[in-house]
Amino acid sequence: MLLVVCPRWFDSRLVPRGCVLFDSTDASLRYNRDRFILLESVRTDCIVTQQAATKILLGISGGIAAYKTPDLIRRLRERNAEVEVVMTRAAESFVTPLSLQAVCGRSVRSALLDPQAEAGMDHIELARWADHLLVAPASAHLLARLALGLADDLLTTLALATTAPVWLAPAMNHQMWLHPATQANVQLLSARGCVLLGPGSGSQACGEIGPGRMLEPLDIAERLLAPRPQCMAGRHVLITAGPTQEAIDPVRYIGNRSSGKMGYALAAAFTELGARVTLVSGPTALACPLGVERVSIESAGQLYEAVMQRVQTCSLFVATAAVADYRPQDVVATKIKKEASSLTLTLVRNPDILAEVAALPEAPFTVGFAAETDAVEQHAMEKLQAKGLDMIAANLVGAEHGGFGADDNALIVLWHAGRQVFPMMPKVRLGKELAKLIADRYAASLAN
Repeated sequence: MLLVVCPRWFDSRLVPRGCVLFDSTDASLRYNRDRFILLESVRTDCIVTQQAATKILLGISGGIAAYKTPDLIRRLRERNAEVEVVMTRAAESFVTPLSLQAVCGRSVRSALLDPQAEAGMDHIELARWADHLLVAPASAHLLARLALGLADDLLTTLALATTAPVWLAPAMNHQMWLHPATQANVQLLSARGCVLLGPGSGSQACGEIGPGRMLEPLDIAERLLAPRPQCMAGRHVLITAGPTQEAIDPVRYIGNRSSGKMGYALAAAFTELGARVTLVSGPTALACPLGVERVSIESAGQLYEAVMQRVQTCSLFVATAAVADYRPQDVVATKIKKEASSLTLTLVRNPDILAEVAALPEAPFTVGFAAETDAVEQHAMEKLQAKGLDMIAANLVGAEHGGFGADDNALIVLWHAGRQVFPMMPKVRLGKELAKLIADRYAASLAN
């Protein structure tokens, strides 16, 4: 007979036939908290373990789709998730805390300043506890508050305090979803690393038809808890992003229009693929993606130093930064006054970081970027060959759509044996598609 001793929360259905289940809180057993323990006299050839539950903090905002949340909780728990529920006051008009407590088996929170709960700074503990923060439904009002970074109730405070991935399942009238203000909020939240689940399209509670339906609970649960591809696990990816600024004097500099959005999207995408990502970034207004190490620089010289200090430990180097080709030969120590009718600056070349990395004796898999105003593919191929790169991604700048500062972009990706074209799409999505392609080409290079 095999004796299995486990914590009280263990699912007894997982114990094989022929085994006897004991509660580890039994005083007669040697007890070590949160661990499985066998009596000394028991054979140790069958220890039953249970996969750690995924901890999900479910935020519910006010909207008719809130009636689906008891089913959503059930679907999450079926997939071995622990669920804590936080509601806004408006959500309580659509579904009761008692109903949610019954299906999740835990107390439901809504008040930010609950004296009893906050005795131990409970909202911070909740934020630290979660593996994922899921907001479903996410109303237009809540999306706006999250985009502004407000912390005026428990749910929005948790969204600011957590380091866990944030998932948003929008639900609203189709006209509200399509409104430019909502779309701007969604793009901002996506750029910060929030993941959107939906919305779906179809008939709505108002009787109209269009986008804005919250995805069905089963769909949300499957997307949230689906196994993530970890094809880059154990790899270090070094990415450069954003512009450089070459000082003329303490006030002025030579720069460019790069926003850094493409590089930041790639950093987030490689993190999702399991890589350890270091992002060397010029000045941008973007938030660093979750799980990414950011190194901030200003000039091309600083970028060069930061890259060369780290490149020996990376498997892939992806250079999306728009690096200034030239810098002023002399930087004036004080502000240049507007006295002369003309001003001449002598510029000298900056180091070619991309070419130097590609020429290293043990160079990483090296991916360059080319921003061109004409003959995009021709110039990109010349750069690929001249610098000895493994891949290059090229895009058109200066046109009406895409390129510097835009939220959308299109790319032509070239390597020595092929090419792939990505049509115009949001840079967040493009980053995911490009990261997968780079990972595939990197894997192919290892096989050769």
